[in-house]
Amino acid sequence: MATTAAYDEIADWYEHEFLGATDTGHADPLGLGDLITELLGEGTGTCLEIGCGTGVHTARVRALGRTPVGVDLSAGMLGHARARLPVARADAERLPFRDGSLPAVLAVMVHTDMPGYPAVLREVARVLSPGGVFVHIGVHPCFCGGFADRSDPERIVVRPGYLDGHRTTDSWTDQGLRDKVGATHRPLPELLHAFLDAGLTPERFAESGGATPLVLATRARSAAGTAPGTGTAPGTGTAPGRR
Repeated sequence: MATTAAYDEIADWYEHEFLGATDTGHADPLGLGDLITELLGEGTGTCLEIGCGTGVHTARVRALGRTPVGVDLSAGMLGHARARLPVARADAERLPFRDGSLPAVLAVMVHTDMPGYPAVLREVARVLSPGGVFVHIGVHPCFCGGFADRSDPERIVVRPGYLDGHRTTDSWTDQGLRDKVGATHRPLPELLHAFLDAGLTPERFAESGGATPLVLATRARSAAGTAPGTGTAPGTGTAPGRR
């Protein structure tokens, strides 16, 4: 996860101003809660959130019957998260969990903060138990980045630059994260190939964030297959359409 010190420095701003979080952490300014519910689904056992930040998705994960735990590199972010869920300061490219030990892993709006996201996905595949579920929710590679001007929601301007994998602090707004800590861009095929190369098989997709989507989400499973004795993937539900 890149620019750890920068996240330490903005942790309070992120928690209170960017998210507007309460003590219970129910803030959801981007409307991601429905994606978590539909793609992660109900289940039991541990759900690891990689790059958990301040832990604002904890209540949503618990409501699904799962036991949330989190890892993040930023001590400042974890200072807020500790009151919400068990956490550890750890590198997502070297997760402190045994092979095949976790039924669920969640990553919410973090892949652009992780220059080594393909390595992170390989770690996800390693720690997932057979039939375990991985949910990725991230900024939409096609419509968000330093190349996209979203200042007018009725007229998104996409400039040249989409095909260039790069890290940038260029942003259409000074109220977001990219201008403060930077973001790594991956074109859509590169991102999806990283799932396949890690041994993760996408099974559902969803977009959200208006007529020109802000978010692309994926539910994937390890190559180990389906839930024991069912022939189907656990937690399968109706994936949300574009909202």
